[in-house]
Amino acid sequence: MQSQDLAQNLAPTRAPGRALSRIGRTFGALGLGLALSVSPAVLMPLSSPAMAQAVPPSFADLVEKFSPAVVDITTSSIVAAEAGDGMQVPPGSPFEKFFKDFQGDQPPQQEEMQRSEALGSGYIISADGYVVTNNHVIEGADDITVETFGGKNYKAKLIGRDPKTDVAVLKIDATEPLPFVSFGDSDQMRVGDWVVAMGNPLGQGFSVSAGIVSARGRELSGTYDDFLQTDAAINKGNSGGPLFNVNGEVIGMNTAILSPSGGSIGIGFSMASNVVSKVVDQLKEFGETRRGWLGVRIQDVSQDVADAMGLAEAKGALVTDVPEGPGKDAGILSGDVILTFNGNEVKDSKGLVRSVADAPIGETVPVLVLREGKEVTLDVKLGRREEAEGEAQPAADKSTKPAAPQTGEMLGLTLQAVTEDMVQDLGLQPGDGGLVVTKVDVAAEAYEKGLREGDVIMEAGQQKISSLKDLESRVADAKEGGRKSILLLVRTQGDPRFVALSVE
Repeated sequence: MQSQDLAQNLAPTRAPGRALSRIGRTFGALGLGLALSVSPAVLMPLSSPAMAQAVPPSFADLVEKFSPAVVDITTSSIVAAEAGDGMQVPPGSPFEKFFKDFQGDQPPQQEEMQRSEALGSGYIISADGYVVTNNHVIEGADDITVETFGGKNYKAKLIGRDPKTDVAVLKIDATEPLPFVSFGDSDQMRVGDWVVAMGNPLGQGFSVSAGIVSARGRELSGTYDDFLQTDAAINKGNSGGPLFNVNGEVIGMNTAILSPSGGSIGIGFSMASNVVSKVVDQLKEFGETRRGWLGVRIQDVSQDVADAMGLAEAKGALVTDVPEGPGKDAGILSGDVILTFNGNEVKDSKGLVRSVADAPIGETVPVLVLREGKEVTLDVKLGRREEAEGEAQPAADKSTKPAAPQTGEMLGLTLQAVTEDMVQDLGLQPGDGGLVVTKVDVAAEAYEKGLREGDVIMEAGQQKISSLKDLESRVADAKEGGRKSILLLVRTQGDPRFVALSVE
């Protein structure tokens, strides 16, 4: 399906071949467009979500019980008004001097500003007035008003927000305890389970839609994405609202839809509650997120990579690079396969990222890696991701001598030894060696695996190479060892990945 333009006033998020729209905040003067009014209420102890669910005869009792915790969110901000009827001349235009002379000494007109309003939604999660919504609902707002299901209005204070998961926490002050909802365990939701969405789609007022969990573990564009896909009708105006299970627990927060037109086609995405609840706890306590940081770059272990490394199973997280940080301090090396983190099995790179993020910063945790066929346990003291992402990169060291240029063909690639003059253009660090790809045979396996001109092969068989002779030796070793393929560490403008190529 080809991507098509999204409806006006939506904040789009696109994926290849798809049209994804965030179903929240609308932009523009008096724009109405994002709003999921959630209607949660006080939760009671409930039966295990893992129990088989019978087809409910009605959702009326659930709606009646939890609708008092629904809130509508109105935001306002000051934005520049659209240009008036005055003549506008682009800077540098040949007419610029003419219009300056025409205007004479008249002072330039000040840019007019106007107030823009938008609608959104959220749900109350505590009796003392904490409210959860999407970050894109309140982003850039100067003023936030929360209206409860009963029609009372409160000025809301922004407690904290996290753009990476699109979560924001607000606080309203009421004279009496407020009805609220609680989070359920999204990991217990199965494909086919019933779900209920409540909100204010398309500005039509409070309404309810029901459907099932269509898929789990969807990833859209974020590092920590873990979306539940549902066919419960979600439209513009539903952003920030909750997705309930049949017990009335919030197991997702409606965030985006897949649509060529901006309307519901039965493919909606709700951020899993087990992601949202952890972010909410940190925002409430610190006003910001504090995620653990391991300090390594990783990729999934594909089957061909597992075969090239002699692994029994294609699982774990393969380390592609170890910059300065906790991982390097603990002795993690490029080519290690991380099998467990803090005692928990690592199935893939995405799972490791989430496990590390959830771990307390400053804590020392055991990390089990597979290195050259042997298991090694390393103790890593975790850093803080937010601090690491703001660190400046060290200045380049130009003391390294250039490597002698060498060229040749191998594995369907035309290769040349990296020289000092190439380092910066190739996105490498001073002192890095390897073989730069100058041409790729389009009929070769290397082309199918994504190798292109400008890629740099840094390692072969998990050993550094700096010449064609090194690569030839590694390929010969792989053949002698009975391997059908060889593992290459490839960098594309500095970004590393492992690629397995056949040596037969």
